[in-house]
Amino acid sequence: MVSPALAVTVADVDAAAARLAGQLEPTPTADSPALDAVTGADVLVKLENLQRTGSFKERGACNRVLLLDDRSRARGVIAMSAGNHGQALAYHASRLGVPCTVVMPENAPFVKVTRTAALGARVVQHGANLTEARRHADELATAEGLTYVSPYDDPAVIAGQGTLALELLGEHPELDVLVVPVGGGGLIAGIAVAAQALAPDLEIIGVQAAACASMVAALRGEVLEADDTVADGIAVREPGKLTLPIVRELVDDVITVTEASLEAAISTYLEVARVVAEGAGAAALAAVLEHPERFRGRRVGLVLSGGNVDTRLLASVIMRSLARSGRLTRLAVEIPDVPGALASVAGIVGGVGANIVEVSHRRDVPTIELKEARLELVVETRDRAHLDELCRALEASGYAVAVEPVGVTDGT
Repeated sequence: MVSPALAVTVADVDAAAARLAGQLEPTPTADSPALDAVTGADVLVKLENLQRTGSFKERGACNRVLLLDDRSRARGVIAMSAGNHGQALAYHASRLGVPCTVVMPENAPFVKVTRTAALGARVVQHGANLTEARRHADELATAEGLTYVSPYDDPAVIAGQGTLALELLGEHPELDVLVVPVGGGGLIAGIAVAAQALAPDLEIIGVQAAACASMVAALRGEVLEADDTVADGIAVREPGKLTLPIVRELVDDVITVTEASLEAAISTYLEVARVVAEGAGAAALAAVLEHPERFRGRRVGLVLSGGNVDTRLLASVIMRSLARSGRLTRLAVEIPDVPGALASVAGIVGGVGANIVEVSHRRDVPTIELKEARLELVVETRDRAHLDELCRALEASGYAVAVEPVGVTDGT
């Protein structure tokens, strides 16, 4: 049984689901034989990236706005956010005729500022970081009589997020384990409360970036030492006061994943499942990729919590993934400085079915002989075995070859 001391009950989640009916469309849950093959598990993905603003945050934000009394609706709501929560609140507050203010740090990405404003919010940029922005949001809430909406530490928000579990488990009660990204804990807390009633034997596992594992630290009674992470949507330095007790009582485990696993999960979703996931949204898949023995052969639900990834970051992740897998590599090839040498190397590369993406011909390298040159090639191959085949072919023709991943080393 759920402790009566917990801030949210399954009745709250059920009420939120009734409230949100007609306000939000249920998101689909997709199977993926390709992901099954990669992970060794029977995988189902809850596609919260298909919400109107691209993340699960709409559930809690909309539920909170719908619960406002007339006086609070007239005055408006306020939030501190540099991402999905602010956009979700802006969209639903504007749609429901409620004034909305979102406070963002002064260094917030321009695209997030403009997107939040376009969704109907008054955007106030203040402070050098999220802590200073939150402080200013509290000051504005007091001065203007606005209702502060927390991204995770609010019973109505937690209950709204829990509606995800009602949808997922209503369609797929056969799941063995559900894997959920964790930041402040609002999503996994709401899911755990709902699952306790619907599927009490379901294992619930939370996932955090190892670089910013605040919930893991809090559950151990430790102080977080945080670093930057590609999963910025769950890079919360302190979990919620309401969410922590729920997680402690109802969640089976919270594990961490490396940055390399997060990047691999983003790439895997895109390349294998044809789905766009942000770093936080890919955390559940990252856990299955990094800890395969824990999930192999089981029916696994993955919450893809959001898809709002910066396109430049996505491009970088893709390139780094290609390099790690041996599909994009820099080769340094020493050649005689004579006509036709470059053509000879190009012929060998093409002969084994590899592709030259970039080439640089240098004579100014002090470590090579005077009448030699160095070719620096970025080549595309199918995999590491294909790369090895190319290197052997070059060496068999008398060329010295050095292999350098394109700006990436394992574990970065």
